[in-house]
Amino acid sequence: MSEHLTAQTGFKKYYHLMRPHTLTASFVPVLVGTAAAKMFGDVRVDLLMVMLIACLLIQAATNMFNEYFDYKRGLDDHTSVGIGGAIVRNGMSPKSVYNLAVAFYIVAAILGLYICSQSSWLILIVGIVCMAVGYLYTGGPVPISWTPFGEIFAGFFMGFVIIMITFYIHTGHLSFYPAIMSIPVSINIGMINMANNIRDRIKDKASGRRTFVILVGKTIAIITMALLYLISFLVIFYVTFTKDYGSLFLLIVILSANLPIKAVRRFFAADQPLELMPAMKVTGQFNTIFGFLLAIGIYLSAITGI
Repeated sequence: MSEHLTAQTGFKKYYHLMRPHTLTASFVPVLVGTAAAKMFGDVRVDLLMVMLIACLLIQAATNMFNEYFDYKRGLDDHTSVGIGGAIVRNGMSPKSVYNLAVAFYIVAAILGLYICSQSSWLILIVGIVCMAVGYLYTGGPVPISWTPFGEIFAGFFMGFVIIMITFYIHTGHLSFYPAIMSIPVSINIGMINMANNIRDRIKDKASGRRTFVILVGKTIAIITMALLYLISFLVIFYVTFTKDYGSLFLLIVILSANLPIKAVRRFFAADQPLELMPAMKVTGQFNTIFGFLLAIGIYLSAITGI
């Protein structure tokens, strides 16, 4: 039996419930936002750590709500891949999954209050909106994940918004610099979502979902993914040679260029959900490595002035 369909017990079932391969979408923006803030002054380690934990909790809770609502709508069963499988394979009750998600949200909210107390209470409003989007992504009467806008919402809120919040709590102001550096991160996070939709397109279409992938088809979706990955690199090349914030250190992201190529090739080569899992895994790996390299490049630029 494939590891993606194997039942888990003990700690492992909770670990898989959080869908760890997606958590890159939460910590990469915090690292990039913090590195960008370093360009403008000192950063606080306590705010970095609290923001990191809060975002990880929100992302994990969003995945749990996804698990709960997809099960309730009859989308998931023991043959489903890419899910935590807590309910359909690991014996957890739907209520316990939902309650755990709420608990994660509560802890994240408490951490958010600390962040607000050290920066601005306006962050509270933005945080509430982000948490609401996380819930409504699969919850509510018209889940965002059932529309063609899932990738946009995921990229915007987990990429742009988190980077801007992180930058703001360290600097006390906003800037064009973190906004433009958020573009490739937002794209790469959105592509994790698109990878999920490419894998699940057959079952999603049967359930009535109208995702971007379903509307345009697999081939055009993969071509779109390839073009957006190219834009991610072009943005960095543009910033590298700008007068105010340019730095050759940013070109370190080129070291990750083989991964989007590998992902696109694997998506074209495979068709069934299990066959597509390796391709989807690469999209998460790319977001992680590109994000780390980008954060390192920005940080080196900040501390050297080069």
